[in-house]
Amino acid sequence: MDISVYRPGELTAADRTAWTAMQSKAHLNGSPELANPFLSPEFALAVGRCRSGVRIAVVRESGEPAAFFPYQRTAAGVGRAIGLGVSDAQGVVHRPGFTWDARELLRACGLAVWEFDHLVEGQTGFRAEATGSFPSPVMDVDQGYEVYLGQLRERSPKFTRTTLAKERKLGRDHPGVRYVHDERDPAALRTLMGWKSAQYRRTGRSDRFAQDWITRLVEQLFHTRTESFAGVLSVLYAEDKPIAAHFGLRTERVLACWFPAYDPAFSKYSPGLVLHLRMAEAAAADGIAYLDLGRGQKEYKDSLKSRELSVAEGWVTRRHPVALGHRARRAPVRALRNVVVSRPELFEPADRLLKRVGKIRSGRK
Repeated sequence: MDISVYRPGELTAADRTAWTAMQSKAHLNGSPELANPFLSPEFALAVGRCRSGVRIAVVRESGEPAAFFPYQRTAAGVGRAIGLGVSDAQGVVHRPGFTWDARELLRACGLAVWEFDHLVEGQTGFRAEATGSFPSPVMDVDQGYEVYLGQLRERSPKFTRTTLAKERKLGRDHPGVRYVHDERDPAALRTLMGWKSAQYRRTGRSDRFAQDWITRLVEQLFHTRTESFAGVLSVLYAEDKPIAAHFGLRTERVLACWFPAYDPAFSKYSPGLVLHLRMAEAAAADGIAYLDLGRGQKEYKDSLKSRELSVAEGWVTRRHPVALGHRARRAPVRALRNVVVSRPELFEPADRLLKRVGKIRSGRK
């Protein structure tokens, strides 16, 4: 393999075009998972403007790009999936039939270890090192919204009936309910981030928007629009006030769901669920094949999903003391988290404890 490593700003327009073309044709080549917007050059370049150590390895065969591998690295050679912690799809974007030796790739990138937690399917060069695999539910709308809704009614009749009834009640109680699929008002984005921060604190979770780089990343992606990629802010309004919103990323065929939130004052109407159904309807009309809800056990995801993809977590390591030390530090924490999340008898009391902590943080009793 002929491997060259670039800083984000050094990537040529020709390479970016080749990268995008691989994603655009991925579904035709049997690798639809590569079309995820978190694997796009626009996402990698945006992270590069907000975080240090971002690099992009370009693998060439006969002088032509065959694969792109974005990653982050420290001076010591510890590598992480780009945007680790907020990225919901990770891996190598490649042409059909391309294979690679994981350790050879790491060596060329100057990495002792590469850590991932949302590795997409088909990454045979990395999947062998995965320590766990997890479902990532999706909403299929490639046959149209009415087909999706009909299938949802068959799978979850009570859920569908209740959600649609709440949407109608919302309209009766609050005239002027409307949905904007691609809202361009930055004030609406700020409202969403405020809701999401409050939700993180209320539930005892770490507030992602308290981290400046994540806020800057989202703001940059909100303003990023190309023919094949865009940050999409979707908002549900009632009486001209936003009551639910979602910010995600889209490519030509995939809408990656990312940051959903709503005004708790409207919780009895389940505005978040109503919003997701409106998003599915608009996405289907816009040519999207599916909405990727992302890894994570959430009741609303189980209710809305058509099927599940699989993402993996783990490490690829070379024989190097840095790799051994990194894995020794990270493995116990990750293993404990996964055990708690996967077992209801552990997760439920842990979740209640976090919510109690959240009430204390927010000053509520």
